[in-house]
Amino acid sequence: MEMYKLNPYHLDDDGGGVDLDLPTCMYKLPNVHRGAADAQSSGVLRDIVINASPSEVPLSLLALHGLLCEQYKVLSSVHVHSSVQNVPSKLWNCLGEGNHCRSRREYQLGFTLVWKDVHKPQMKFSIQNMCSIEGEGNIARFLFALLGRGYDAVTSTQIDNWVDVAIFQMRKGSNKEKAAVLRSLNSALGKNPWVVGVDLTLADVVLYCALRQAEIASFPANVQRWVKSCENLACFNLALKLLK
Repeated sequence: MEMYKLNPYHLDDDGGGVDLDLPTCMYKLPNVHRGAADAQSSGVLRDIVINASPSEVPLSLLALHGLLCEQYKVLSSVHVHSSVQNVPSKLWNCLGEGNHCRSRREYQLGFTLVWKDVHKPQMKFSIQNMCSIEGEGNIARFLFALLGRGYDAVTSTQIDNWVDVAIFQMRKGSNKEKAAVLRSLNSALGKNPWVVGVDLTLADVVLYCALRQAEIASFPANVQRWVKSCENLACFNLALKLLK
């Protein structure tokens, strides 16, 4: 004798049971691509706060700050944490000369860089509701995503691969590894004007900055042409000044 009976959670051959409307994902997240753009109308400033060591300047993040400024109204500021001393004066102005709007409500994004004694860069976005993102490559991926440029799976994979190559081989690899990256990069640039296709992507931003910080004396022909194309873009201006 049954204590109670439940209807089946599936349709049987006779059409009995319950037809459930199952979700297509485990949970939903707000659209970060539209979040910054919508912030101005809602009056909420979305804050990006990055901690970085002045001994290892994350140039790619400064270049991405330049790209964000081309698309959004960005409230930029630089601070020094008590854990570091004697920060070079040029690092105080690494985000430009500052902003002139009177109210925070007139901006869409807040971009705060804190020079701090940290092992690797750390970032928080809208601080109270998001965990920290660590590593220059991961932060760069997040910042570039705020630009809202979508790619198919193949292109996204290629971009991700080049970002890892730039961070782990060009920035931190041996001379042999750096030479191998240059050969691969030269080959890729023989087919397209930019590293992945016909438009600037995150791969170009991170690779260019890593290449410059690696202080390589000379470049193959295709890489040299690409370097000049990068340096013609305004987003790299502040990064170039820090290298002088």
